Amino acid sequence: MARTPLTSEDVKQMARDLGADLVGIASADVMNAFPPDPLWPQTPEAITPLCRSVIVIALNIPVAVLRTKLSIVVQVMDQLVLRRLDRVAHKLARELEKKGWPSFITMGQETDLRLKNGSYGRLSTRHAGIEAGLGTLGLDVNILTPEYGPRVYLTCILTELELEPDHPMTEQVCIGESCSRCLHSCPTDAVLHFGLDKRACAQAAQEFGYSVSTNFLGDYFQVDNEGKKDRLKDRNIFGLWQGLLRVAGSFGDCPRCMAVCPVGNDYHAFLAGPQKQIPEKTDEKVAKGKSYKAVRAEGGDAPGLNDWNVRWVGPEGYQGMVARQLQEFKKLQRERETADKEE
Repeated sequence: MARTPLTSEDVKQMARDLGADLVGIASADVMNAFPPDPLWPQTPEAITPLCRSVIVIALNIPVAVLRTKLSIVVQVMDQLVLRRLDRVAHKLARELEKKGWPSFITMGQETDLRLKNGSYGRLSTRHAGIEAGLGTLGLDVNILTPEYGPRVYLTCILTELELEPDHPMTEQVCIGESCSRCLHSCPTDAVLHFGLDKRACAQAAQEFGYSVSTNFLGDYFQVDNEGKKDRLKDRNIFGLWQGLLRVAGSFGDCPRCMAVCPVGNDYHAFLAGPQKQIPEKTDEKVAKGKSYKAVRAEGGDAPGLNDWNVRWVGPEGYQGMVARQLQEFKKLQRERETADKEE
């Protein structure tokens, strides 16, 4: 089959035309050389040795759901975004294949239980997004994009088309330890120093997740008939049923770290007021953030900032990106107000 020559910009425009909010390109060779965890490598070559480029696309999570009191509406919105993300990525992969370049998408959210325990798939979309120049890791190891902060979902298209890759950002997008708003807001205190206690995070993010389901069913089949009747009246059974129907409660998200992160114009426009105060903030969490800051200043031991991981955090450290962004946002707001008055 004849192959149509395509540039990186051609492919990016195709993705944007299909509905991607952000798109970047990573080199498969670079991702093979720098897996997030070399002991459990998540690499394109582990999926196919024919991959030459990884196209990473992102969709923004609408901020209206982060202005509500119920996490359930966030979970429903997340599912809608993820479904649309898969459709956009699938259409792009099909268009590339029509032009002679075999391509396919990976799941935006997946877990391979033969690898690490917990949520750990064949590719880390966060790290792929960073290699594709879309952002850097935050203190809570969400990817933070300058445009939308952590309020994005990403997926990858693996293609045999060799494209000019984007360069990873070297400036740290996350304000870091002096901000610590994600740490302050976490209801289960799961945020580490550019790391995450996944088990603790899941207690809030996946109220009726995999382990809750298996534990409930294991207990159910161990009890007598009267015990089974009691279990069927349990709140958990309704939660599990709801999870099967609409993924409600069985799929992240506890929205707190996304809602309070001050990176992104969407935060400045719609979240700065409602999320200014953090009810979960405690003296203990503040002290923990300050201890992280001291370790960073003194060059102490922080696994999330070691010579390998700092690649994805931003080797230059935070240089004031959010402050510059806020000033630009305010300038645009003033210009719009002036234009409105003149009309």
